[in-house]
Amino acid sequence: MSAREINIKLYRTNEHPCGYYRDRVARDLVLDPESPALKQVFPNALGAGFRRSGPRVYRPDCSGCSACVSNRVVVAEFTPNRNQSRCLKRNSSLGLSIVPAYCDDERLALYQRYLGSRHAGGGMDGASAADFEQFLQARWCDTRFLCVRDGDRLVAAAVTDVTPIGLSAVYTFFDPDLATRSLGVFSILQQIAWAERLGLPHVYLGYWLDGHAKMSYKQHYQPREILEQGQWKRVDAP
Repeated sequence: MSAREINIKLYRTNEHPCGYYRDRVARDLVLDPESPALKQVFPNALGAGFRRSGPRVYRPDCSGCSACVSNRVVVAEFTPNRNQSRCLKRNSSLGLSIVPAYCDDERLALYQRYLGSRHAGGGMDGASAADFEQFLQARWCDTRFLCVRDGDRLVAAAVTDVTPIGLSAVYTFFDPDLATRSLGVFSILQQIAWAERLGLPHVYLGYWLDGHAKMSYKQHYQPREILEQGQWKRVDAP
């Protein structure tokens, strides 16, 4: 039976504070988190603009706002720009490994340091192991951690979902004391290289918001496509 023939419930959440704009409220469409078919339909959902957070597969469905636009990198045609090439060179001594997704003391400590630096007072700092697992993992999903090490020390981890249509970049956390290394950029570049090795066509970078300072970095991975009215559209470099 194909994913198109599978019935799965779709829920609409109540309005809640928007995570991007303080003066707006948001609402999501969520696939039934209890459905045994969730793993099977996830690739199609990803291609239709949904995204995973913990066990939730959701897509923004906000009244009067369509700022969140799904964004993906075209892997086969990607070429790093000058700044990205410098980032690769700057971090060429770092070690890489792709490992199963689970929480251990080392990963949790790095995650806590990252949140404490980047999101202090935002409700995510002080995360426990249970918080880590609830936000980053899902039992039904084929998730891997792309771990970056400086010698024996873990300095970054990119949480990545592996699907037949591409890799989905879920979340990246890194050592806040190494900001000059641009480890977030380095992690995305390594996810693109990973997808290329697997022969996958796209890396999904989540939602891009035109003009939003925290989301502007996504437009620098070219070529890219955005989802508009149910169709993926190629967009030019800025």
